[in-house]
Amino acid sequence: MDLLTELLTTDFRTLDRNAADLYLAAVAQVKPDALALPTPCPDWTLHGLLRHQVSQDQGFAAAARGDGARLANWHGGDLGDDPHAAAAASLDLVTEAFAVTPLDAGFVLPEVRDGGPFPAALAISFHFVDLVVHAWDVAATIGAPWEPGEELLTAALKVAAIVPTGADDRGPGTSFAPVVPSSDGASDQDRLLTLLGRSPSWNR
Repeated sequence: MDLLTELLTTDFRTLDRNAADLYLAAVAQVKPDALALPTPCPDWTLHGLLRHQVSQDQGFAAAARGDGARLANWHGGDLGDDPHAAAAASLDLVTEAFAVTPLDAGFVLPEVRDGGPFPAALAISFHFVDLVVHAWDVAATIGAPWEPGEELLTAALKVAAIVPTGADDRGPGTSFAPVVPSSDGASDQDRLLTLLGRSPSWNR
């Protein structure tokens, strides 16, 4: 079985919820004065990154309901005065939407390549890997630990391996920066980060 076929036949919903818990554990440690800090994502402060993830959760939930084509559904995230509560609410929203979506449904994802539709199983894997790596972004920004565990790392590495790496697919305006070279003997955590355009040694 090739990797893409494996991903298309894997139910990522439980993994996605576990990744959400990993992400929320990092967000729970964010203090108000940290929201203006720079993050490993050069376009975003920590506030911008957290708002982006809320927007993505809302967009994926809309896609699961068959309304993913409207760009407004992907840009309406609001942290209010409690970023952790906003993150938890948006993740509950997307978890509930995924739970009732058949895995052979089609998700329109307007910010991914040609917009799809993508099979639900694959689309959910995209949301999953974003949560795992954004959990690191948050943790790295505030100096907190990031411990995704073997199950999440193994699954995330498989998803990261199918992310296109061409010049038109990476860089400004795309989902990920270019792949960062990794050293021989790099850990699975570091390999995941470099595949998704992050330097494991990043610090603010």
